[in-house]
Amino acid sequence: MADDTREQIHRFITSRFPDIGITHEDDIFALGFINSLFAMELVMFIEKTFAFTIPNEELRFDNFRTVASIAALVDRNRPASVTASQAPR
Repeated sequence: MADDTREQIHRFITSRFPDIGITHEDDIFALGFINSLFAMELVMFIEKTFAFTIPNEELRFDNFRTVASIAALVDRNRPASVTASQAPR
């Protein structure tokens, strides 16, 4: 499941920046890809795609630096019912 989450996030980011090659561990802030508009798009994508509202205390830069850290944020906050319904059969 975590790999699927990472891939969805990775696809979203690279769809906005098709000429870049990033890994799940690259710091997208350090690479200069995040501006305020894209940060809001990323938050909206996460909330819509993974069916939860990001708690205010989770809106920290460190949670959004890498694909891996964003996926960890999703895994910590995703509703249990969504997680169970998406489990491989």
